[in-house]
Formats: sequence, C-alpha cells, structure tokens
Amino acid sequence: MATAPLLQPRLVVGLGNPGAEYARTRHNAGFWFLDQLAARHGGALRMQRNFQGELGRCTVAGQELWLLKPQTFMNRSGGAIRAVCDFYKIAPSEVLVAHDELDLPVGAVRLKQAGGAGGHNGLKDTIAHLGAEFWRLRLGIGHPGNAAEVVDYVLRRAPAHDEAAIIDAVAVAVDELPRLYVEGAEKVMNRLHRHGAKAPPGAGASSG
Repeated sequence: MATAPLLQPRLVVGLGNPGAEYARTRHNAGFWFLDQLAARHGGALRMQRNFQGELGRCTVAGQELWLLKPQTFMNRSGGAIRAVCDFYKIAPSEVLVAHDELDLPVGAVRLKQAGGAGGHNGLKDTIAHLGAEFWRLRLGIGHPGNAAEVVDYVLRRAPAHDEAAIIDAVAVAVDELPRLYVEGAEKVMNRLHRHGAKAPPGAGASSG
C-alpha cells in the first residue's frame, strides 16, 4: 500500500470571513482552528496589511510555523496566502489550509492533499493563486440537504450541539498537528479519519 506524502507544514491557514457578525458562523471553522492552534502554541496573530491578513509565528514540535487568517473575505483568500508564500519562499506542498466542509458530517475531520474546490469559494481562490497541491484540513459542518439553502446555512451559527461537535473536531485536529512532524501524515490521517462518520445525504453542493 502506498504511503501518504510527507507533510511538514511551514504555513497553516485558517479560512473564514472577518468581522464579529461572522465569527460564530459555520463558514468560520477554519478561523476557529487557527485561533486554537495559536493559543495552544503561543502564536500571537497581528494584522499585517501587506499580507492582507492576521499573521503570527509559533513553534510546533520543534518546527517554526507561520499562521495566517486572511482578512479579505472568503472568496479572496488566495491572494493573502500567495503573498505570504512568496515572501517566505513557502511551496504549496508546505501549506495546510483549514476550512469548513459541507461534504462531511458535523464534527468529522479529515486531512488530504490536493484536489478540487468542491464548490468552496475560499478553496477555489486559493487554487487560483497556488495551484491544487496544498494540503487541506477539512472540518465537517454537515449539509442542509438542499443546495439552494447552502449559502444561508454556512453563514449562520450552528445549533449548540452541532457547534460543540465542530469545536471538538477542531480540538482533535489541534492535538494531532504536532504529530505530523513526528509520525508523518499517514498515521495522522488514519486517526483523524476515525473521528466522525460517513458523509451525509445531499453532500456535494457548493458553499459561499
């Protein structure tokens, strides 16, 4: 069986929308992950206008890691990521992007490399700027069951039990990140993929 490619991130990005009105919405699960990661490892995020985002630095498992929350709104995330990659000479394969995922049930979490955008506008813009070879940390938010409801669904706060499940998945992912440097991606993938269930009916529609 083929082993997963080695993943030792130099840049971790959380996708979301800036502003208090979006802070607790499902679409900001990537921001939740980055905030927890920064808090766990002492990475203070500060707005850097030349990078169009909040940027910080921390050390994880002995490795220096850049942390980024683009402040450009979701559908323009790629420009901020590309600016940091160009400045610090970071290859797309050294980038891990955390984002909300309609195609996974609430509370599931998955790790993968490359692929399409799946209708996610943040991923779509990132692919336009970096290509598709970056890694993705997919945080399941479930699906409303009707493609026409997707935009409203991702831009609303989840019910308390769903929000708790997403926060739990974020914590599991933060726990696993240091192990990427020690054990490699395949073992981390296997553990993450045991957290959560199968994709729900209706998965596959686009998100904003």
